[in-house]
Amino acid sequence: MTTVKQCIDQKTNTIFSVRSSDPVENALIIMRDNRVRSVLVIDGGELVGIVSQGDCAIKVLLPHSNPKQTVISKIMTSNPLTVTFSNSLEECMAIMVHKHIRHLPVVENKKVVGVISIGDIVKNIIEHQDTQIKFLETYIKGHGV
Repeated sequence: MTTVKQCIDQKTNTIFSVRSSDPVENALIIMRDNRVRSVLVIDGGELVGIVSQGDCAIKVLLPHSNPKQTVISKIMTSNPLTVTFSNSLEECMAIMVHKHIRHLPVVENKKVVGVISIGDIVKNIIEHQDTQIKFLETYIKGHGV
């Protein structure tokens, strides 16, 4: 069972964030430039929310609001669910499926240390399956079948 810590340790794990008082445009630029689908909202070193591409599209662009004038605090998800290093990726997946979310901030000692995405979980599952397949192939070949 892979833990959040093991997954985070394998990533470059740059934390992309904005302040709640920033315009939505800032979040969109960060998402575009870094090819990420969400950014954390951090004020004074404290996680206060998360904003996704979907939030920007549905709450700003579709109603024809101006992303330069709309502030993050108006569209962010406040007090997002978080996980810690000790959570398993299976627990993360269960939370994501149950809550219909794609990103979970990782917090240790009240400090944001990363983000686990549904993509990270899928990648881990595929790597685990590849390892199992290679083991079974070696086992079968080694036993003359």
